[in-house]
Amino acid sequence: MGRVNGKVVLITGAASGVGKENALLLAREGARVVLTDVNEEGVHAAAREIGANALAVRHDIASEADWKKVIGATIDKFGKLDVLVNNAAILAMASIEETTLELWQKIQKINADGYFLGCKYGVEAMKQHGGSIINMSSLAAISGMAHFCAYSASKGAVTALSRSVAAHCKQRGYKIRCNSIHPDGILTPMVMNLMANATPDTTVEVKGDPMARMCMPQDISNLVLFLASDESRFINGTELRIDNGQSSIDV
Repeated sequence: MGRVNGKVVLITGAASGVGKENALLLAREGARVVLTDVNEEGVHAAAREIGANALAVRHDIASEADWKKVIGATIDKFGKLDVLVNNAAILAMASIEETTLELWQKIQKINADGYFLGCKYGVEAMKQHGGSIINMSSLAAISGMAHFCAYSASKGAVTALSRSVAAHCKQRGYKIRCNSIHPDGILTPMVMNLMANATPDTTVEVKGDPMARMCMPQDISNLVLFLASDESRFINGTELRIDNGQSSIDV
């Protein structure tokens, strides 16, 4: 217990799924957490589960004005920002032939522009004292996924952005680390909507099948906790895969 004692952590997309699991675990480990989401009712409900050490804010990550508002609210409430977890995203199945320009731009606006804005204002808030930026990318940024054209591209942008932020902060002496996390599949409501026959049980989890590609939100939050803590102080500009070795299989 207490692995992130006293740290202030901002988590986007925290109303459900991985974002909510991140918030609950980090709070149990001593962090004060700011939970944001476009789902205002859901994010306030998640914050109530934590109690006084949580703040809920409605937040469209594609809006620069919203980022300024959220960072300001974080500092007003808790006095600083130590960790930013860029987690919110949207997912749509469509190949290159099926992807319209409208869908492409919608996904890039949230998944790429939103993370750019988070990193930009996160660095500004943390550069005096240091911190950790954790960006949720995907195995889709590394491996070709035919049915996720726009999503794969957006997560590729997140991966490259993370390396750029890490290099910039190191060169400026900001003591801000930036890393990206690359799951294959996670059993969240967003993913379940695309998998009509999947259920969160041992038939898809690694504990039931060594060939499984789906993990649980808790598997991600355990890595987020490590990257948020000082235990990972020398891990910077790195792509961390949570895919049960899928990217190592020659297909």
